[in-house]
Amino acid sequence: IAENGRTVPITISIDSPMTDSDYVKSVYVAAEGNPNPEVISFTMSPAMGKAEVSTRMRLGKTQNVTAAAVMSDGSVYTGTKQVKVTIGGCGG
Repeated sequence: IAENGRTVPITISIDSPMTDSDYVKSVYVAAEGNPNPEVISFTMSPAMGKAEVSTRMRLGKTQNVTAAAVMSDGSVYTGTKQVKVTIGGCGG
């Protein structure tokens, strides 16, 4: 639950060994109910040691937020969570 949609904290953590041959290449975050659904993307490398990123985003209303992780072998993993917003962040 986010009390204020103007600044919703988000942490994305992917279970990956982050070795030269097996690592997370990129992560994409989308919020389906926002006027611009594409929230942010991250580029990763094995040098990070851990596949985890944190940021804040703006959500206009209660909605699903999806993260997609693209792995070094080309496979893609996704996860979705519903975030309840009590005060909208996009003019609401």
